[in-house]
Amino acid sequence: MLSRRHRSLVWFRSDLRVADNPALAAARERGDVVALFVAAPAQWKSHGVGANRRAFLLRTLGALARSLTALSIPLLFRSAGRFADHPALVVHVARAVGADAVVCNAEYPLDEARRDAATAERCRAAGIDWQRFDGSVVIAPGHVLTGEGAPYTVFTPFKRRWLATVGEAVLEPRRAPRRQRALDVAADALPGRLGSASADRLADVWAGGEREARRRLDAFVRRALDRYHVDRDRPDLDGTSRLSPYLAVGAISPRQCVAAARAANDGRLASGDAGAASWINELIWREFYAHVVAAFPGVSRGENFRRAYDRVRWRDDPDAYDAWRTGRTGYPLIDAAMRQLAQTGWMHNRLRMATAMFLTKHLLLDWRLGERHFMDLLVDGDFAANNGGWQWSASTGTDAAPYFRIFNPVAQAKKVDPQGDFVRRWVPELADVRGAAIFEPWKLDGALGYPAPIVDHAFARQRALEAFGR
Repeated sequence: MLSRRHRSLVWFRSDLRVADNPALAAARERGDVVALFVAAPAQWKSHGVGANRRAFLLRTLGALARSLTALSIPLLFRSAGRFADHPALVVHVARAVGADAVVCNAEYPLDEARRDAATAERCRAAGIDWQRFDGSVVIAPGHVLTGEGAPYTVFTPFKRRWLATVGEAVLEPRRAPRRQRALDVAADALPGRLGSASADRLADVWAGGEREARRRLDAFVRRALDRYHVDRDRPDLDGTSRLSPYLAVGAISPRQCVAAARAANDGRLASGDAGAASWINELIWREFYAHVVAAFPGVSRGENFRRAYDRVRWRDDPDAYDAWRTGRTGYPLIDAAMRQLAQTGWMHNRLRMATAMFLTKHLLLDWRLGERHFMDLLVDGDFAANNGGWQWSASTGTDAAPYFRIFNPVAQAKKVDPQGDFVRRWVPELADVRGAAIFEPWKLDGALGYPAPIVDHAFARQRALEAFGR
């Protein structure tokens, strides 16, 4: 007697690709596959997932649907407001398509982990196998631990152990699965928008999909990887990969990125070409923050990682926050960065640190305000990376900048935008200002239509030192 052919329901979330997708590969190995994506509009709203991120996700979902069609895998689309609604829905869909397993890749923030635990329990009760893999990190949380078996809270020793843990097999990306036979399940048409977010939003800046992600990776490795360590802090140059949106939705995996850099670096990870090693270091930072979120649920509840800084009394100043948010602080580099974010849904990483430090140290406003604003606008909004970056800048997080490290926005501008080209591009009021005056336009005679600084650097620095050091 022939054994019954297995059928799996692959539940896609932040892993919108067919290559190097552990869940999809495992499901295809066991038999037939039906794919599912579940939108969560109410949950996304409570998590601050903005229109730019949702529009990019929808574009990438469309590209995924085309890739799956080429493999004869139908993609079903459902919508259920909150994560609490997903377990019953997923089991219902699995039953409807005749799947005997639900397979997915893990997500690590607290609400996502709780959703998966509830779904696993629901599947078991229904007699459906539950399988979960780790597709958004190279090494799963819980596998990079101290000698005492505890999670790391400092990056450098985490990196050393991560490098010691990585092996050849771990770094070999999986290919897309083979095409399957046609099934008795029809694919769904995707919606034209997710909430207020149309798929056309910023499509000219951020094309969606796995193919575009791979094109960007290949182009970056070819043209800029060897200079990454030199150019990575220069927003006036095109020296970074701009792959963060694609990593955030899983259009490309971190394993694919690490493997590409490693191949370009003669098989080395932490030595050899300085540019490749520096970029791999940034990818390990991404891993670190994912591990922190998985190990410390308080981070997902909006808590300071360093609870000692609960004592900091943040100011309540809506006008100052609005000036920061709209790029009207009077500090050209800060304003250029905030306007870049508003117009493109993305900001250079060095400027994320500078603008975050300005909000938390110069204005002494709660880092959570900035974290939410970034999530609302970022096309690459990723909770772990965004929270990690904000708490690092605010000195409240793991391995954070010491509270007395406060970027001088003028000195930073001279360092990272030495000719002022980035500022001139994004602050048109200063487009005709030449020379070093671009960094301190308030010293010029005559009206430029550009605001004076909303706070003096020396005063703000002293205020922050007192607030954090008391």
